[in-house]
Amino acid sequence: MNYTLKQLSEIFNFKIIGDEEYTVDKVSSLENASEKSIVFLSDKKLLNMLDATKARTIITTKEYSESFKHNVIITENPYLLFVKISHLFNPNKKNEYYIDKSVVCTTKNLNKNLSISPNVVIGKNVLIGDDSFIGANCYIGDNVTIGENAYLHPNVSIYSNVVIGKNFIVHSGTVIGSDGFGYLNESQKWVKIPQIGSVQIGDDVEIGSNTSIDRGTLDNTFVGNGVKIDNQIQIAHNVHIGDNTAIAGCVGIAGSAKIGKNCTIGGGAGIQGHIKICDNVQITGMTKVSCNIDHAGTYSSGTPLMTNKQWLKSAARFKKLNELFVKNKK
Repeated sequence: MNYTLKQLSEIFNFKIIGDEEYTVDKVSSLENASEKSIVFLSDKKLLNMLDATKARTIITTKEYSESFKHNVIITENPYLLFVKISHLFNPNKKNEYYIDKSVVCTTKNLNKNLSISPNVVIGKNVLIGDDSFIGANCYIGDNVTIGENAYLHPNVSIYSNVVIGKNFIVHSGTVIGSDGFGYLNESQKWVKIPQIGSVQIGDDVEIGSNTSIDRGTLDNTFVGNGVKIDNQIQIAHNVHIGDNTAIAGCVGIAGSAKIGKNCTIGGGAGIQGHIKICDNVQITGMTKVSCNIDHAGTYSSGTPLMTNKQWLKSAARFKKLNELFVKNKK
């Protein structure tokens, strides 16, 4: 696809400094750009790369606009505009409707406006919306509902009775609706608690690879609209995640935790079960959340990196903190 800068400005409403008739055909990084690429810059640490880039068009802020001698697109949020233009140059491919002959399906009158790849297994009473794609080797259990325009990458497993909204994307290896980790101890033996709830997922949700979302013990595990979930995340039974919350890789969320709307959770964070986190909370990476959070803001825990020698000294002192506190109080 080729667009002049003037055509792009009419679509995205931005100001141009330079040649409005200049033609661009792709988005690129500063390092690997060609003369017809659009690049972006929003960090002054990268200003020294401008002389070396082959690009002749850059998206940047007014503050840095004079640092580039060719075509400049000015906006308050360069990365956001860059992403929007990237979508324009890289549209989603339209599905071709087909159901591979190897598909095993016990649902009668399955929607025909679907693309279903080899070796997919579909249970009874399944509803899948129009324009959805099901990758190879996926499993969809009985009574599952999936909205229109879903995209299941290969090797996704969705257990029975799960309900999923429209515009859903899930990547390979993810399991939705597996049993929650529920046991009672009787005479030193573990008794399994039946997990008879399910999982409910809203619209416009994306889930990364190798993530597990457990079904509820009695009520459903819930994932709201617009939630974005990264790779290798554990979401335990009866967890509730509010709309537009984003969760980075390797986060563990224990059972019955309730997370509000518009939250961000950094990679490797651990969230204790049965606690509540209010709306608009940012949790930084590797944080352990062990109590309710009732006020919006940014929260952190953990110890910053230091040499092993420093860490050993600090750990030894940490053990004595309570003793020193009691002495000082006296």
